[in-house]
Amino acid sequence: MKATVYEGNKSFSVIEKEIENPQAGEVRIKVAYSGVCGTDVHIYHGMMDKRVSMPITIGHEMSGTIDAIADDVSGFEIGEKVVVRPLDDRGVKASDKGFNHICEDLKFIGIDSPGSMQQYWNVPAFTLHKLKAETDLKLAALIEPLSVAVHDVRLSELKASETAVVLGGGPIGLLVAMVAKETGANVIVSEVNENRIAKAKELGLNAVNPTKIDLVAYVKEQTKGRRADVVFEVAGVQPTLDVMTEVSGIRGRILMVAIHGQKKEIDLFKFFWKELKLIGARVYEKEDYERAIDLITKNELPFEDMITDVQPLSKIQQVFENIDNNPDGMKVLMDCQS
Repeated sequence: MKATVYEGNKSFSVIEKEIENPQAGEVRIKVAYSGVCGTDVHIYHGMMDKRVSMPITIGHEMSGTIDAIADDVSGFEIGEKVVVRPLDDRGVKASDKGFNHICEDLKFIGIDSPGSMQQYWNVPAFTLHKLKAETDLKLAALIEPLSVAVHDVRLSELKASETAVVLGGGPIGLLVAMVAKETGANVIVSEVNENRIAKAKELGLNAVNPTKIDLVAYVKEQTKGRRADVVFEVAGVQPTLDVMTEVSGIRGRILMVAIHGQKKEIDLFKFFWKELKLIGARVYEKEDYERAIDLITKNELPFEDMITDVQPLSKIQQVFENIDNNPDGMKVLMDCQS
């Protein structure tokens, strides 16, 4: 079978290897599609070389069908469509308080162990979520990042008729905006890349460029002075940290979606003055996956428009180079069987 391997120094190779039988507790998946995540791009840039064990197959956004099942695994059938929730929580302790998705010894499959950018992939059976037979496997590869968005919106407690401002119009930002709009909220996306603004508008979203308008003034105008009830900080840059407290209304909730590897400045006075809440949001829980699966299965939102390119495994090096050279793209999928 074909498998991709990250070797460090912005280098991927495609190798031939033997198909392995699933070990105890495992299921073998014939991978249909594997999406390229922002974390995968960080790995490509060497930002996670201290964490990943090279050479390694990466990838965690995927869809596929069950190809083989270990003797001790029940409840699954060969040929069933599935996705993987790539969280290995077998190191959970009582001190984790039952929050297995953020337990202290959590291992992320596809980063801390081999991932989905290969034709066949053996994973623990407890990570699987079944799909309906009619589910489009190409769209199903969006379930993992969509689960992030579902988790973020759920933690925000966003309600219909409230106003949400999404700071950042990349793939996760637009998925957050789509889920937020689906709740019945008024959603405003703030993004500096004009091509991404155009994409947001194609998805039916209200998107503006904060370098061309006064974002705070615009939100006040749209809300009769109330400002935002919920702000999703997705961009992870200082300007969005600066504006998130300005654009928030009284008792607003700010969801920290972006990952900040270094300490940043935040206007804490505004938290006191407006009684704001700052909520951390990391990955997803089982219920978020099931909600994302339901959204993909119904396919009432424009998920197809999020997929901007599909390439075979043999093109993996070119795919990552193209992502570097084309920051306008949304979601690139690897066709793992071509």
